[in-house]
Amino acid sequence: MKIKYLFFLIALPVLLLASCGDSSLSGNSDAPVVKEGVKPVADAEFGVIEMENDAAFGTIKIELYSNLAPEMVARFKELAREGFYDGTTFHRVNQTVIQGGDPKSKDNDPSNDGTGNSDKPDVVAEFSDVPFDTGIVGAARMGNDTNSQNSQFFIMLNREAQFDKNYTVFGKVVEGMQYVRTIAGSPRSGERPIENVVVKTIRIQ
Repeated sequence: MKIKYLFFLIALPVLLLASCGDSSLSGNSDAPVVKEGVKPVADAEFGVIEMENDAAFGTIKIELYSNLAPEMVARFKELAREGFYDGTTFHRVNQTVIQGGDPKSKDNDPSNDGTGNSDKPDVVAEFSDVPFDTGIVGAARMGNDTNSQNSQFFIMLNREAQFDKNYTVFGKVVEGMQYVRTIAGSPRSGERPIENVVVKTIRIQ
């Protein structure tokens, strides 16, 4: 009994670490490859978010990094050009991120916000060692599935080291960060703004 108990005490920390998503300990051979030492290079095209209430929320300009995340950038551009994001909201805001891109945020049911995506196939993870710092744009995903990136995205308000190498960096705000902070400061219930913060359109220019 003593030997079995000792084995349990030794094994417990490993089991706990594996349950926290450390792929090297969980034995997950499909863990995403992390691009290391690759500096982000801005595309010739930018993403421009125009808000419904432009007097309050202005315009947010994002440089896009195809050299880091070619598939997610391509998806973002494709959806923007199709008008997919028009009328969606920033449905989740807090002091770390604002998150949008969910088509279900257009309806009158706030309980389903954050659960929707486009009807296009999910995009696999494209991790890099670019740190999640102020202004970075990342790809949101559904739950713990690292390969469930699709249409949703988030913008960082400050440094969050725990996101590093765990989410895909695909852009950065280069103009309008003050508006990101205004959106983050919207009165909210939980993490959802009480009044909808609506995206008028996202253009690629």
